[in-house]
Amino acid sequence: MSSAVLAFEDGSVYRGKAFGAKKTVLGEAVFNTSMMGYQELLTDPSNYMNILVMTFVEIGCYGTNGCDSESGAVMVSGIVVAQDCEVPSNWRSTESLGDYLKKSGVPGISGIDTRTITRKIRMQGALRACLSTEDISDGEAVNLAKSWSGIVGSNFFAYTTCKQAYHFDDSIEKIKPFELGGVHINTRQRTLPLFKCAAIDYGAKRSLLGSLAYSGFDITVFPAEVSAEEIVEFAPQCVFLSSGAGDPSAAPQAVSVAAKLMEKYPLMGVGFGHQIITHALGAKTYKLKFGHHGGNYPVKNLETGKVKITSQNHTFAADAKSIENSGAIVSEINISDGTVEGLRHKDLPLYSVQYHPESAPGTPGGAYPFDVFYNMVKNNS
Repeated sequence: MSSAVLAFEDGSVYRGKAFGAKKTVLGEAVFNTSMMGYQELLTDPSNYMNILVMTFVEIGCYGTNGCDSESGAVMVSGIVVAQDCEVPSNWRSTESLGDYLKKSGVPGISGIDTRTITRKIRMQGALRACLSTEDISDGEAVNLAKSWSGIVGSNFFAYTTCKQAYHFDDSIEKIKPFELGGVHINTRQRTLPLFKCAAIDYGAKRSLLGSLAYSGFDITVFPAEVSAEEIVEFAPQCVFLSSGAGDPSAAPQAVSVAAKLMEKYPLMGVGFGHQIITHALGAKTYKLKFGHHGGNYPVKNLETGKVKITSQNHTFAADAKSIENSGAIVSEINISDGTVEGLRHKDLPLYSVQYHPESAPGTPGGAYPFDVFYNMVKNNS
């Protein structure tokens, strides 16, 4: 059995079994509470430069396949699990998690107590870390972890965005809910008529764009560093700012573009896009102690009083105090810690949420965010 090492900037070291690729990587260690969807998490651009610590005991049970990826590549630096399943069992599986990671050049470590690591991160905050499946010493691993610059002040657009504009259609993603034969979970038809939407890709998940399209939008996706003039020339009926990775304060061009576009078009942001809108309004964001990563985060709509359970994956959050004089209103908050989960503008057709609307475990508990955006665009057409 090959050995792997996980080392943190505080000097703590964990040894376990190596799986996946033979490689040494750096990143920010964050714990994720999701019980399933590991392939989606691995390929979510929002997880770029994250070393995922999965809190669920066994990961890899149903293998991986060619349909569930959220992007064209594995985006995480590495993955940490208590136990990896070497022999998956599922009719959709085409290869094991270990083989999938090996093919993607991403290392993993298993056989360690992820509960202890999760507790460490909760107590100390997200930590710079080194994960290696190569033959390096504990001291080398700790020094590498300490040497990494971290996420604060980092712009990852070069790694997370599309390279050129494209039209999002059935040749890229089926614009309908996930289906299994003989099971009818969602029978609602695609919302019509379609509105012409310019989506700026900071690191959008395929399911995010698919859900937006299904809710009544004809989407053309633009790279993160698109200019406001290019969007105006495209003449959309609305603009969407996607999720993504990195520090929103390190993306001044994106903030400037959003500030210009919000004066011209109905605009919605999700995740990183919500944070860009926060800065475009003249407000601020800050880095959370250990972020929100996983499912079952309760979010309350302050205007309706309704609560819904959400899926989230973010490291930064909007600063509520700085929003007070921005012209925006905090519309939703996280019940657990009071962080800002939604914004709307007093005068402009502007709306954003921090959580992921396309991931809706449990009862929705309120209006579906993409439907809110659709009605906003409809009322401004």
